[in-house]
Formats: sequence, C-alpha cells, structure tokens
Amino acid sequence: MGKRSNFERREADFYPTPLDAVVPLIPYLSSVKSFAEPCAGNGDLVRHLESFGLACVYSGDIRSGQDALALDHYGAADVIITNPPWSRNLMHRLIAHFQSIRPTWLLLDADWAHTKQAAPFLPYATDIVAIGRVKWIEGSKHTGKRELRLVSILSRCGRTDLSPEGATPELRFRLCEHCRKAYQPQRSSSRFCSERCRQRAIVTGLA
Repeated sequence: MGKRSNFERREADFYPTPLDAVVPLIPYLSSVKSFAEPCAGNGDLVRHLESFGLACVYSGDIRSGQDALALDHYGAADVIITNPPWSRNLMHRLIAHFQSIRPTWLLLDADWAHTKQAAPFLPYATDIVAIGRVKWIEGSKHTGKRELRLVSILSRCGRTDLSPEGATPELRFRLCEHCRKAYQPQRSSSRFCSERCRQRAIVTGLA
C-alpha cells in the first residue's frame, strides 16, 4: 500500500506537488521573497511558488544526485519550502537538518503531528495549516486518502521572524471551484474567480 493510495509506493516518494496543496500556504509568506526547495522532484512546487512571485534560489533532488542532507546552506533563501519524503526516519533527519539552516515549511500528512516521533519538533512549530485531501496523480478521478497539513518549523539558528507565532494572515488567494485557477477573492464567501466560471458551475451543477 502506498502512502496516499492502495497503489504501489513510488520510488523515492516521488509525488509531484499539486497546486491545491500550495495555495493555502501563500498568505503565510507575505514577508518571504526567496526560498529553497531541496526535495524538488520534477519542480512542480517550485513552479507553483514562482507563479506567486517568489524567487527560488536553490532547487535539488536526490533523484538528480543532489542529497539535501549533504548541503548546509542554500544561499540567500529566506526559507525552505519542501514536500519531503514521508518515510519517517528520513523525514525526521531532513527536518532536523533544515532547522540548522533556515525556517522551514513542510507539506506533511496530517497524522504526523499526532505521533510521538513528532514531539521533538512540535515546540518549534509556529503554524499548522490544514489542507485536506488533494489529487496527487494528474488526471485521476480520486483524491489521496490522507489529509494534509502545512507545518512551519522555526530554525534553531538564524532568522526566526518570518512566520510570527500567533499570526493570522490575510486570505489573499483561493482556488476557483470551477476552473481550479488561483485568484484573489473580494469577499469571504467567494467560490469562483469570475462570473463566467460561476455561470458555468451552475450549468454543470457545481454551484
């Protein structure tokens, strides 16, 4: 059984990050200008973040011979943002390593925060953002079986002011329920990026 379905688990936990898993993070990055992605896979997470105006100063992946544990700096990156492997032993080694470099945002399964293994890291967690389930396989009709969380872990050294504890970010981006593109809502009840999408949703029975 794979970590997100009943299908065989992919080599090196390679699951391209969907946009739906990224949009909830954007409001928390108002003071962030640059980031590093040390578990980049095919670069989907990097491309999503860059589409919101963030600059990627480093991206690498074990599949291309760049071991995240072998690097102790990521240049001028304000933060590390990554979708790491979920194999617990490796994931915890990566989190501890990232803590020694920069504040870090990680895309993790929701169960992680309720395990004993997470206990050493939770005192450093400033934000845990619920995402829910997303489609990991492009073109699939089904979402994954695990709920997701975005977890912010403070660095043990260096800058720690990029995600203040207790901060409530302004909601600036949302995914249109019809076209699935990111947009800036004008009101809290907004569900569609345009009147055109709203009308189309009515026709298809989504509204």
